[in-house]
Amino acid sequence: MIGAAVVRRLLRDPSWEVRVSDQRPAPDWMREGCEVNTGDLRSRTRAREAMEGCTHVIHLAAVTGGPDYRLLEVNNALYNAVVRAALDHDVERFVFVSSPAVFERADVFPTPEEALESCPAPDSADGFSKLTGERYCRAAHAEHGLRFTICRPFDPYGPAEPSEVLRAAAAEPGGWTRTPTHVDDVADGIVVAMASEAGLGEDFNLAAGEELSLAEIAALCDDLGSLEPPNDRARRRAPSVEKARRLLGWKARVAARDGLPATAAALRDRAAVAEPG
Repeated sequence: MIGAAVVRRLLRDPSWEVRVSDQRPAPDWMREGCEVNTGDLRSRTRAREAMEGCTHVIHLAAVTGGPDYRLLEVNNALYNAVVRAALDHDVERFVFVSSPAVFERADVFPTPEEALESCPAPDSADGFSKLTGERYCRAAHAEHGLRFTICRPFDPYGPAEPSEVLRAAAAEPGGWTRTPTHVDDVADGIVVAMASEAGLGEDFNLAAGEELSLAEIAALCDDLGSLEPPNDRARRRAPSVEKARRLLGWKARVAARDGLPATAAALRDRAAVAEPG
């Protein structure tokens, strides 16, 4: 969902020529607007081929669920190959799309980027894997000069598919909170951070900024049902977004109180069209 939104955002800007690399077949609209490379980016050879001639790279490929060992194995292999390929090609900017899961044990709210320095390491394999990816970027910069930017999208949602924040809304509220952020805002933040000199060597929380309980989210979605419970361990998510505003001039445009009902309605409409008879 985030990757497709990023591609759409880039295609709206004539200053970018876009290449997409994925193991899955690309949809028609993406093939019409982009160069498409199909391959397993765990292979250093394939990763080099995918980046040949590219000045900027946005790394979104990841496994986010399933058995812990499989998740760690795949994501570490991706970091090994993709970061190395970016160094081999001396790209102007490497953007690593991380996750708020790196803050799953945070106790400071709103949580600023610098809280990661004192925050205990995540318990979940997903959070630990994303933290490892961030460390890859920083180590590659320190030792080899990688020009990187880290972006952490908080609770993205959109009409493409039921997202984690909507799955969470269907679970028992129990004091959990999220900061729902429309996927189009997330995509815009990633592209702005990639293009900005002020983003070089920095990490950014990308979020709409309003912390909502799961009960509030469920109400905004009109109690959209038939969704899975959340699969992460963070009961509360409330990031600070001041750094992105200050350094990038970026701010989310879609308020959750507007975007969530519209997304729930779009999902219902799609489900109704798909129903037989």
